[in-house]
Amino acid sequence: MSSFRLALRVLRVDRRTRTSAILTGIGVAIATGLVLLLVSLPFATEARGDRSMWQQPGYGSEGAGTPSMWLANTEDYAQGKQITRVDVAALGDAGSIELPPGVDKMPAPGETLLSPALAEMADGAPGSQLADRYGEQVGAIGEDALKYPDQLVALVGHAPDDMPARAFEQPGFVIGGGQQDGLLQLLAGVGVVVLLVPSLVLVASSSRLIAARRERRLAALRLAGATPKQVISMVTAETAIAAVGGALLGAAVSPLLHMLATYVPWDGGTWLSTDFQLPLAVAIPIVVAMPALVLLAAVLGLRRVMATPLGATGSHQQKPLHWWRLLSLPLAGLFFAFMVSTANDEMGMLLVLLGLAMIVGSAALVGPWVTSAIGGVFTRVWRKPSVLLAGRRLREDPRGAYRASAGVVLAVFTGSMALTLMPSFESQAGSSSPYQDSVLYLSADGQRGEQIAEETNAALERYGQQERAVAIPQVVLNNEIGGETAQVMDCEQAEKLVQLDMSGACGGAPAIYSPYPMDLNGVTVAAEFDQQGAPLPEGTPVHQIRQDTDQLNSVTIIDPGLVPASVESNYVTVAVPTTPENKEVVRTALASAAGGEMIESRDALLASQDDQLADLRRVTVIGLVAASVLSGCSAAISTAGSVMDRRRTFGALIAAGTPVKVLAKALRTEAAMPALVATIGAGAVGVLVGMGLYSLVEDEASVVLTPWLAAPVVLGAGVAVLAASVCTPALNRVRAEPLAEE
Repeated sequence: MSSFRLALRVLRVDRRTRTSAILTGIGVAIATGLVLLLVSLPFATEARGDRSMWQQPGYGSEGAGTPSMWLANTEDYAQGKQITRVDVAALGDAGSIELPPGVDKMPAPGETLLSPALAEMADGAPGSQLADRYGEQVGAIGEDALKYPDQLVALVGHAPDDMPARAFEQPGFVIGGGQQDGLLQLLAGVGVVVLLVPSLVLVASSSRLIAARRERRLAALRLAGATPKQVISMVTAETAIAAVGGALLGAAVSPLLHMLATYVPWDGGTWLSTDFQLPLAVAIPIVVAMPALVLLAAVLGLRRVMATPLGATGSHQQKPLHWWRLLSLPLAGLFFAFMVSTANDEMGMLLVLLGLAMIVGSAALVGPWVTSAIGGVFTRVWRKPSVLLAGRRLREDPRGAYRASAGVVLAVFTGSMALTLMPSFESQAGSSSPYQDSVLYLSADGQRGEQIAEETNAALERYGQQERAVAIPQVVLNNEIGGETAQVMDCEQAEKLVQLDMSGACGGAPAIYSPYPMDLNGVTVAAEFDQQGAPLPEGTPVHQIRQDTDQLNSVTIIDPGLVPASVESNYVTVAVPTTPENKEVVRTALASAAGGEMIESRDALLASQDDQLADLRRVTVIGLVAASVLSGCSAAISTAGSVMDRRRTFGALIAAGTPVKVLAKALRTEAAMPALVATIGAGAVGVLVGMGLYSLVEDEASVVLTPWLAAPVVLGAGVAVLAASVCTPALNRVRAEPLAEE
């Protein structure tokens, strides 16, 4: 009989083997589906970039051909949503410019093309709140030109001499050439490491349901004359049925996972269904590698049967674990730290992920040793039979005992790492805008700024608004060692516009207002840095003003009466105060006058940060939930498998009168105590790894540690205890037939 037919026969007649195979297949399917999804994420961002590259200036394309157009990209906001505004102007024949897919025509001056979502938003609001910013709509932007389905995009046409100062001269639209999102690439790599391992632990736990029975069966075959090659082929066939079936199932359901992933927002919006198409050159090796890993683990697990079949059938005591296992964790940590400190390219990031994988893998060496040490303590200090039974189990089979908590340990490690990164990222959020939250402002050169202010005020008057734009010149206060910029406005204007507490400072002689003491000895007023300026009037007062927020970069105010007439400012800030009721109208008035210049506000500066933090929180929650579910399932299956492995022992104890309650308590103790100790260690290591990963993103910022770091340890121990509760139903089955031979 062939090995494959023998495996099919065993699966058909043995219910426990069949159950183990089904669970193994499910575990392989989960692992395969997760890896296919996570690996596809960077490719999905690249597909997004291919569609939306035309929206960006073509930096680096100066020598690619004769310039045919100007292009500028800015961010606009309406109803709390970000709008991508692309201003273009043809330098010659607009028909000769190659248009990106999804854009049907080049807008002429005064015309605009809107994406469907933006057009719907504009139709649902008065023109003074949105549509008047862009001109006459003459077409729509198709889905092929959008980063994500609901992206808000306006393509606005101009004359060449009417383009904003930030415009870039280029030979045409940049079509294709999108780049992968570096942050999502890093998160996907971390996800592969921290979710693949719990999935494989689930597979290993499923196979342990019949470990003792399979080992005895194979040992009997060896003693009956079966060669090692025949035994290996039997195990390979039996495992391959489950592993290959699971890998194919995972590949089959991966499109469903990809479809679900399209509903998870990232970087502003959701995804197109075609974004997650993984190249076959990447997908096929993954599908092949997953069952190959399972088969390799199954074959390596046959070493004892091959070497000592009598020892396998007799269940001889295993050799004690050596202390050198403890060295694996610090060595992996040193490698990870070195890679983090030297990573500066894509290969460096791969080595960082390799270091992370080594740290995760070292748990398989350190965990059993710690489990054995805990068992030794239990056997020496026990006061109750359940503690003695738990200690003997931990001491005699630390690898099997640790397997029940391995997934939980990895989930705690992941949670601690995430709870180190998230508060640290959130601590960096903030804005150093010198203007109050309600003020909209933009920067322009002197003459252009004055023109924008005039046109804005004309539009505000037409819309019936009381607010008015103010053109604020910028000068430089120079001295012998350097200089600093100062905004030219009187005290009353500063009180309305900037984030300085001007109360009590107004009403006196013209002065300089600064958040710190200032020595005016040798200070001159100039239009530029390192420029010989005009001296300040003798006895110019300096008022030290308190800032309203500690996130503000220092801003200095100089009264217009102190600026010499010979100093003409080269740069102007146009600022307009708003109210919650008229904010959209004021922005429309300013945007229509600015013609594509970047309009800033503190809310706008914080919006992108809030979106990024929301993306990170969302991905973190999804990852932690997946890791927790996988770890809980593997712990429950491992505990049930532990009972099945020791059915003879438990049956004999029950037949001798040992209460099931005592045995259940012993099983919960042997599951919970190693998990508690290991999760504390995993939490500490997760914090250190999180600090290392954070340094890749923020070089100089400090890590923020919060009391929430204890949550993964507490929850991990709770999950281990809860999963161990499945031992009671398994023991009740043994009690029903305590001396049954399976």
